[in-house]
Amino acid sequence: MTDADIALRVEGLNTQIHVGSDWHDVVRDVSFSIRPRETLALVGESGCGKSMTALSVMGLLPPKVARIGAGRIVVDGIDLVAADEATRENMRGDRLGMIFQEPMTSLNPVLPIGFQVGEALMRHRGLSRRQARQKARELLELVRVPAAAERLDAYPHQFSGGMRQRVMIALALACSPKVLIADEPTTALDVTIQAQVLALIADLQEKEGLAVLLITHNLGVVASVADRVIVMYGGDVVESAPVGAFFARPTHPYSEALLAAMPRVDSDGGLEPIPGQVPTLTAMPKGCRFATRCALRTDACAELPPLAPVGGDPEHVARCWVRRDS
Repeated sequence: MTDADIALRVEGLNTQIHVGSDWHDVVRDVSFSIRPRETLALVGESGCGKSMTALSVMGLLPPKVARIGAGRIVVDGIDLVAADEATRENMRGDRLGMIFQEPMTSLNPVLPIGFQVGEALMRHRGLSRRQARQKARELLELVRVPAAAERLDAYPHQFSGGMRQRVMIALALACSPKVLIADEPTTALDVTIQAQVLALIADLQEKEGLAVLLITHNLGVVASVADRVIVMYGGDVVESAPVGAFFARPTHPYSEALLAAMPRVDSDGGLEPIPGQVPTLTAMPKGCRFATRCALRTDACAELPPLAPVGGDPEHVARCWVRRDS
C-alpha cells in the first residue's frame, strides 16, 4: 500500500519509559497501517503496550518519563515523530481523534459540554463561539444525545456513563478526523450501551470514512467489529491477522491462551486462566517475552523470533519459534 491508500501508517515504533536510571522498551518495533473505513483491533492483557501505542500515535506521552526512541507515524504524509510540537498539536483533534477509556476523567468537570465539544472547532477551524456552539449541537445530535440543544449547557456529571461516552465521540469527531483511536470505549458501560456505542462508531465510520484503531481486551467486541487484529504481549506484536483467520486459526500460544480465557456461549467448558503474569518492565525476557508463561517454550525462545507467515499467508503472521512454518 502507498501512503495515498492508507489513513495511518506506523513503522518500527519503539516507545520507552524511564524507570530508575534506565530507559525500558514498552512498545518494541511495532508496525501496522489502517485504510479508510477499516477497523484494526489491538488486543492483549493490561500492560502489553496497547494504550502506550495509542498515546505514541497521538503524541500524548508524558514528558520526561516516556519517549519515542525510533520509528515513524505517518498521517497525511506527515511523520509525526519527526515533526515539531506545533505540527503535532495541529494534528491532534483535527486529523487524529481519540476516545479515552473513562469519559468522566477525560471531560473537564467545570466546563459545559457544549463548550468542550466546540473548543476544537474554534481552535482548528477558526469558528466563532456562536458557530462552534451550533456545530456542537449538530454533533451531539449526530451521536444521538437526546434534547441536544438543551444539553449544551449541562456539565459532565449530569450525563449518564453512556451519554458521556457519546459526548466523547462527538468531541473526537468534531473536526472530521481521518483516524479515530478508541481506547477501551465500552469498558465502563453495560452490555446494552456497549452495543449502542459500537454501532454508533460503525455508522459514523461508514459515513465519514474513518480509519479506526480499536484498543480492547474484549475479544467478543473484536469478533463483531474488527477487520484485522494485532495481538500484543510485553510490547511486541506476537500475531497479526484478518479477523476471520485469527479466530479460525490462532497460532501464537498467547493468542490461543487469550481465546481459551474468553467466555463462550457455545461451550460448557470452564475458563482457562493464563498462568503467571506479564513481566515487569525491568524484568522483561530478552527473547520471546511470553516464554516464561508458555507451556511450549524451548531453548530457542531465549532469542526473539521474527514475525513469520502462517500457512503461507502473508496477511497472517505470528512470532513463535515453535509454531512457525517449516
